[in-house]
Amino acid sequence: MLRTFRVRKWAYMLMALVSVVPLLAVACGGDDDDDDTSPTVASGTSAATATPGGIPANVGKEDSANLTGAGATFPAPIYQAWFDDYNNDVAKGVKTNYQAVGSGAGVQQFTAGTVDFGASDVGMTDAQLTAAPDAQLLPTVLGAVVVTYNLPDLKSPLKLDGPALAGIFLGNIKKWNDPAITALNSGASLPDKDIQVVHRSDSSGTSGVFTDYLSKVSDEWKTKVGAATAPNWPTGQGGQGNDGVTNAVKQTPNAIGYVELTYAKTNKLAFADMKNKAGKFVTPSIEATSAAAASATLPPDYRLSITNADGDTTYPITSFTYLILFKSKGKCSQQTPLVDMLWWAYHDKNAQSTISELNYAPLPSNLLPRIEATLKSLKCDEGAKTSLKGA
Repeated sequence: MLRTFRVRKWAYMLMALVSVVPLLAVACGGDDDDDDTSPTVASGTSAATATPGGIPANVGKEDSANLTGAGATFPAPIYQAWFDDYNNDVAKGVKTNYQAVGSGAGVQQFTAGTVDFGASDVGMTDAQLTAAPDAQLLPTVLGAVVVTYNLPDLKSPLKLDGPALAGIFLGNIKKWNDPAITALNSGASLPDKDIQVVHRSDSSGTSGVFTDYLSKVSDEWKTKVGAATAPNWPTGQGGQGNDGVTNAVKQTPNAIGYVELTYAKTNKLAFADMKNKAGKFVTPSIEATSAAAASATLPPDYRLSITNADGDTTYPITSFTYLILFKSKGKCSQQTPLVDMLWWAYHDKNAQSTISELNYAPLPSNLLPRIEATLKSLKCDEGAKTSLKGA
């Protein structure tokens, strides 16, 4: 009951956050798979028995630190819920201040060394890793980027495919009753109204995922715009963060935008069924998000795009989201409490349950041993010590 209340609290806070975000920024130019092996605990507690990785989930219960992080808005609800529950239930001395400022800003702040960890919805580029050679990416959850819209008279879910979506965000498709849209929505009454495009105004991993998908389904998009966290948008108005785009779509009749699934569901915004690579229209869901990673093989550095993945049930605009940690240069006073907390997040049954309760999808269970090995490999104080207790 206590944990359920906290999940609802984060949903209410998300709605409140969206409601106070300024409407527009300046327009840019132009199943919990490891449940069977995780210890069973009562709600509001944390497992003290050894995990499959050989270290108790609550290994950091005696830790004390004030941690700072910055980055992606896409996973902010699950991160805030984890940090809150960890502080309440496991380590009251560990407080985490996470600023959801966008993936681009998160990478910049991590590289500058002004935060203990960063967060991004797309893997850092080669150039970014060159600038931050001590960076370690770590996938946390999977999420769906949904196409949300404001058409109150449309009684059934909007159906879109990749070419039509690219045409809208290129500015080539300007009306809701354009033949490219009506052909996908037989029997639906679409208005003869201008489409109001809303996109991110900040450097955003969500934009990176969205434009990566558009680049795979539209040669024109790939040539003219490409995949980027801060693209030169051909049309539309900008909103700051997932919450800013949510608010703009909510308040703008005939608008269309893109946000992470939990933002749309929490704020009761409509979102489109997307035609996937197999030619099937798929409603965004936890199951359809998981399906996108079912056959994925992540490379050693974990960087992998899974947009437009194969499979009849796959939702096509899906991504891993990542935390960015120090491999060896973090201070042990900060790094050890952080890594201990992450060990808990990956192993505690309730922490993993919170993922689906907030409309994300858990990582494939076969990734857990690799993540355990990564966490155990992290050092601190210039490599003098192992970050994770007991590793």
